[in-house]
Amino acid sequence: MIETLVKTLLFAAPFVIIAVFWAMSVRERRLANDPTAKSFFERNGVAISLYLLVAIGFWIVLMIVLPQLVMVDFSFHPKLPFKDYGGPKDHYSIESYRYFLFGKTDGAFTIDHLAAIGRALLGDECNSGLFNCTHLRAFVLTIVASIFVTLLNFCICYPLAYYMAQVAAMERLRLLMLMLIVPFWVNEILRAFAFTIIFGTGGVLNDIMIGLGLITEPFDFIGADVAMYAGLSYAYLLLMMFPLYNAIESLDHNQIEAARDLGAPWWHIHLFVVMPYAKPGIASGCTMVFMLSAGALAAPLILGGPNSLWFTPILYDRFYQAFNWPQGSAYAFILLLACVVFVMLVLKVFKVNLGEITR
Repeated sequence: MIETLVKTLLFAAPFVIIAVFWAMSVRERRLANDPTAKSFFERNGVAISLYLLVAIGFWIVLMIVLPQLVMVDFSFHPKLPFKDYGGPKDHYSIESYRYFLFGKTDGAFTIDHLAAIGRALLGDECNSGLFNCTHLRAFVLTIVASIFVTLLNFCICYPLAYYMAQVAAMERLRLLMLMLIVPFWVNEILRAFAFTIIFGTGGVLNDIMIGLGLITEPFDFIGADVAMYAGLSYAYLLLMMFPLYNAIESLDHNQIEAARDLGAPWWHIHLFVVMPYAKPGIASGCTMVFMLSAGALAAPLILGGPNSLWFTPILYDRFYQAFNWPQGSAYAFILLLACVVFVMLVLKVFKVNLGEITR
């Protein structure tokens, strides 16, 4: 009975998700209250609209939604030999999620454990062996570090995006665009190895700092995770840059000039004129950088130090080292939920809807 219900839900879920997004788009159009607004079919024609709906729907359902649903379903099964899946030994279980918390698949979970998990993350109960502290700390550190990388990218990209959108002449804008894009023609893994050359103990940065007399012996940037955070920030720089540029570029420059004429200082102009207008671009860039940083694998593996904790290598090991696919699916689902929660928080903080950040 339960398996039949689960299969029905898995089959119906893609259509429910499509219906929800369709309802969201209809609601946003009604809230806009624009009598001149045209519907999707009016803008594109019946033939093109049907093709886009079928092609995009097929892609979303077959390549994104269904694999995610299969992963979620797989996470609630025990680890079994492949031939036993679907047999009498196969049943729904939360042992993979229990392992994430406690490092073992047996034992009960009570309300008292919730407070103890917090103490474990702070180190009070890690020595007791009660919790899976390594995986819990890696998960929390990945989320916190991804937020830090997102904020760092915003601090780097916002001034440059503003300069390119509102200040730079067309010739200089083309040059800056070219300088931003060309390095990303190089493969991400090769760029990560280049960062090891820059940040290594015998690397370029240490040589420069020693030559300037700033330090007397090489500093271990890789062991301190500086190289990893720098590599993650650089890897997703354009995903923050272009949403910011697109949002700020559409801002009427007369609004900035009017604020200056009224005596507003530069920080007031950016805080109360430019940033509120660019909220959709800021939210879009933050969500993309955070999700890709939290799910990054190459940079933590190549640039991480010997004591680095990052969640995605642990997730990878669940699949391809431990060969425990239900456990790997559970870890992936936990990371997915964290990313969804972050996106919802960003939408709430910036007071924008999903349609605005996807434009």
